[in-house]
Amino acid sequence: MPAVSSCVRDSPGIRKSPDFGHAERVQPPPKPFFATLHTLLDAEGEITLGELLDAAGEQTYGLLVLLLALPNLIPGLNLGLAPVGGAGLMALGAQLAWDRPHPWVPQRIQAQPIHKGRIKNALARLEFQLNRLRLRGAVQRPLSHRWMGGVIAWTGFLLAIPVPLPFGNQLPAAILCLLGAALLEERPTWAWIGAAASLGNTLYFAFSFDLILRAFTKAFHVLVK
Repeated sequence: MPAVSSCVRDSPGIRKSPDFGHAERVQPPPKPFFATLHTLLDAEGEITLGELLDAAGEQTYGLLVLLLALPNLIPGLNLGLAPVGGAGLMALGAQLAWDRPHPWVPQRIQAQPIHKGRIKNALARLEFQLNRLRLRGAVQRPLSHRWMGGVIAWTGFLLAIPVPLPFGNQLPAAILCLLGAALLEERPTWAWIGAAASLGNTLYFAFSFDLILRAFTKAFHVLVK
């Protein structure tokens, strides 16, 4: 007598159980947020920051971390934006650690239009790097808001420090992009890599403290004169 399988698939997305005689619908995997974001950016017409945040829904924190960190990866531009972006990320991390459902963003800022071309180009480069970290069968699950908020706030502080070191601002900005992507796609592995990188960034700044102090002292004397 041939063996009868415990589960028979009659049509795509439907799994029928012969033991109970009812059909069970299989839920498709959730659509990655990056795909949703690309769809929104490809739409015609102007788009504001508020519309991006509405599309993000529960993933607003991850999106804001990306938007505040990405410009600091651009050489030259990062020198002026790092202190502002770092301060914003510190406030954002504190709200996440406090477990606020949605971050507070002033209405005036939400009404600002977004340069879709620049964001799409930056996202394309980021996704290319993230594809190297996507492991087959890697677990996706919600991350601890308190833990992630603390790491983001601390790394934002590192970004805000105007250190005269190679990759002084770009390194914490890259780490924050990884942490933002971890929040968006709920990837614990990326979060752990980002936390380890933040610790390494902290040690990098700590071992260079004498150089940073001399640079600030010299700049202070120039301003005083």
